[in-house]
Amino acid sequence: MLTSNRLRQLLAEKLQALYVHVEDESHRHAGHGERQQGSGGHYRVQVVSPLFAGKTSLQRHRLVYAALAEEMGQSIHALALQTYSPEEVPTAGIPHNWIA
Repeated sequence: MLTSNRLRQLLAEKLQALYVHVEDESHRHAGHGERQQGSGGHYRVQVVSPLFAGKTSLQRHRLVYAALAEEMGQSIHALALQTYSPEEVPTAGIPHNWIA
């Protein structure tokens, strides 16, 4: 089973992320059919990575999906993404101590 910590670790390693915040929202979907069948968790993720610089939102999301390819559809059922380059952090609502 994928944990929030493991998801954070995967994104940090594969995307050279400087900041990763993961919220497991699976509890909000406890009654949904997909959740009952154990098809994976629901996560909300914020990622800051230099790999996102100059990329569109779609390109950034594709990088995240590629990094999590083995988990998608198995351990992850739904993924809400907020992706930023380091230059975007001052206006993104990321905590001031965002460098992890």
